[in-house]
Parts: sequence; C-alpha cells; structure tokens
Amino acid sequence: MPDHIYKKIELTGSSTAGLQQAIENAISKASKTIHDMRWFEVVETRGDIADGKIAHWQVTVKVGFSLDE
Repeated sequence: MPDHIYKKIELTGSSTAGLQQAIENAISKASKTIHDMRWFEVVETRGDIADGKIAHWQVTVKVGFSLDE
C-alpha cells in the first residue's frame, strides 16, 4: 500500500435546516471540483439570528483529501 499525502481545506456551509445539512451542503458542493475527499472535522459552528429565531446555521469544516500520484 503506497503512502498517501493529504491536503486540508476549510469550507463553511450554511443551511436553514440544521447543522448536519450545513455540513452536507459544504461537502456536496466541494465534491463537484475536489476529488478523493477522505475526512472532515468540524472546527466552528455559528448561526444567523433574525426576528429572535435561528435563520441559518453556519458550520466551518476542514476537509482532507488525497493528492494525486
């Protein structure tokens, strides 16, 4: 098995539905141009408040992917 080299990027996804959907939105969008994504870690959560209610969830994730050989 060859050794792998990884690169990490930081993404912020948002959603009105919740944290998981915000993460999935970020990863789904990134997967259209970034290949071989292997893992993610949540580094920050925050939200937007409007009229005393949560309007959007915002989640920042670091995503690791393999570099091509």
